[in-house]
Amino acid sequence: MDALFSELDNQTEKVVELQTKLSAIPALGPRNGGEGEKAKADFLLDYLKSMGIEDIREYNAPAPDVPCGYRPNIVAVIPGKNTERTLWIISHIDVVPPGDLGLWNSDPYAVQRDGDTLVGRGVEDNQQGMVSSILTAQALLDLKITPEINLGLIFVADEETGSAFGLEYMVAKHEDIFRQNDLFLIPDSGEPSSEMVEIAEKSMFWLKVTVIGKQCHASTPAQGINTMYPSAELILRIKELEALYPAEDAIYNPPCSTFQPTMREANVANVNTIPGRDVFYVDSRVMPEYDLEDVLATIKGFAAEVAEKYGVTIECEPAQWEQAAPATSADTEIVARTMASVRKIYNNNPRTVGVGGGTVAAILRRKGYPAVVWSTLNHAAHQPNEWSSIKNTINDAKVMADMLLTK
Repeated sequence: MDALFSELDNQTEKVVELQTKLSAIPALGPRNGGEGEKAKADFLLDYLKSMGIEDIREYNAPAPDVPCGYRPNIVAVIPGKNTERTLWIISHIDVVPPGDLGLWNSDPYAVQRDGDTLVGRGVEDNQQGMVSSILTAQALLDLKITPEINLGLIFVADEETGSAFGLEYMVAKHEDIFRQNDLFLIPDSGEPSSEMVEIAEKSMFWLKVTVIGKQCHASTPAQGINTMYPSAELILRIKELEALYPAEDAIYNPPCSTFQPTMREANVANVNTIPGRDVFYVDSRVMPEYDLEDVLATIKGFAAEVAEKYGVTIECEPAQWEQAAPATSADTEIVARTMASVRKIYNNNPRTVGVGGGTVAAILRRKGYPAVVWSTLNHAAHQPNEWSSIKNTINDAKVMADMLLTK
């Protein structure tokens, strides 16, 4: 173990090199205005082969909306002493767009280094976890160390836009690569202290609300129906959901359901026109004991009352929908291994938590596989000047290595 940790401590330049090369290849799904992950996947395939990994497999999900016709998923396995079990470390290839370039201090796709910090799109989400897993595999191979069980690296597509072409496709079409006694670690959520070991997620849905009235000149409002008034009233009524669905559980932060109006689409382009159409969205993160269909029915009930009051039509259309998967039990082996190794490397007090955001762990949990989401992150994902820590990347690799070498 000491030799392995020493080897990882010397990988600073390798972290910089890998992060720089990965960020230089934008991997945006078509829903995010890109051509998919093929170019980045090709780089990863070549890199994994150059490491000396012999068992590398490609699982390409057919996708007619990208030039190559598929979304790539990669599996690489290093055999352990016990080849009947695998610790799977799952990271995702795709990233989100950089957003407003004026908010970046540098080119999002050209990594900048400042001491321990690397800045660039994707360096935290999810390249930090990806690089940690690669460092672990490389150290095992270079030192000719055979882990107690197999190390399996999975690099999936489409995580940022639903996972239908990523892990969901893998589980639906190629579940035979997994065994029920395998261990699953997803390094795609965490906190700076390294103490957050995620074992549960809330239900989540995004709702598109369209209010239809009648557009007219603002100087003659009686000739139209202004949709901003009913929109505003319905937005305020969304707040009532907190009292109607009050369950709490301290494992989550916040410990309750949340219902938040968020994005609003542009309606009219000039001040002196009354809008005849208004569109806004609601982001709901709901405690697992509630059925999302019931929550949606409540919102539709609010909408019907508001529509009748103002003489408008209101349409409620789910934009994303995910009923919570069963939680991973805190008593499972993957939780115990993760917490023990985190405590050993970081000398801290890890705790099991639930989160409001969704990860690919839910896909595994629905199939009965216990999965943990953990890494050491600084909450820079999806932000301008996204950044990650070289030190954390290496220390997370030590946690992964410790999990593999502990009997």
